[in-house]
Order: sequence, then C-alpha cells, then structure tokens
Amino acid sequence: MARSEVAAKLQQEVIAAMKAKDKARLGVLRMLKAAVKQVEVDQRRELEDADVLKILTSYARKVKDQISSYGDAGRHELKNAAEAELLIVGEFLPAEMTDEELTAIIAEVVSETGAAGPQDMGKVMKAVLGRTVGRADGGRVSALVKKSLVG
Repeated sequence: MARSEVAAKLQQEVIAAMKAKDKARLGVLRMLKAAVKQVEVDQRRELEDADVLKILTSYARKVKDQISSYGDAGRHELKNAAEAELLIVGEFLPAEMTDEELTAIIAEVVSETGAAGPQDMGKVMKAVLGRTVGRADGGRVSALVKKSLVG
C-alpha cells in the first residue's frame, strides 16, 4: 500500500478485523485505508508516516465534531457509535503532547525564528505544527503560541 509504517499497521489491522469478523471495526479501518489510498492516488505517490498521520488527524477531528453535533441533537446512539470510531482512529495516532512539551517546542521555535511578537505568529505556527504532526491540536498550539508571543 505505502511505505508508511502507519499505513502498514492499518493494513494489518484490517486483516485482523476480517479474521475476527468484527464488522464495526472493519468498516472504520476500511474507511481510513480508503482515505489514505485516495490521497495516494490524487498525489500519485506513496505516502510517508507524516502524511498518513495528517489524514488520520483530520479524520479524527471530523469525528470529534460529529460527536459534539450528535450530543447537541440528543442522538445518543450516533454519538456512541462515533465515540467508538474515534477510539479506533486513536489507536493509530501518537499520544497527545502535554502543554509542557508544546511550550518547550514553541520556545525553541521562537528562538530559532527570532519571533518578536504577534506579527510573527504565522511562521512560528508553521514550524511548530510541522514538528507536532498528529500529536497536538492546532487550536491548542495556536493558543500557546499566542500566549508566548504576547506574554
């Protein structure tokens, strides 16, 4: 499928779910695999781990939004299904970074780029997000970068 270790693990989990006859898990895994394959076809190249993690992170973000929407609408059965789906996607994502780890990376990037204030937020964000692919939510990163550049 791809030279990505994450994509290879995804393929192995699809096979395991097929053998276990776990239809719910298999459906989610196939959807993730299809999303990865679609990007490979669109870009006409094999994806690396960082690319696959971006796809999975984006998918996880969509599922989190669905969970919120289903909860607001009182659709608990759909909310529970989406939460189960998020757990499966989470198996392939690295653990979330702590605020301390993020703050250390931000401080490092600020010193490397020479960022002096809020006007440099864009270049700091780009560098930090490049180093934290799949391990930190963009909103969280943005809030911490803003805090470090303003405060």
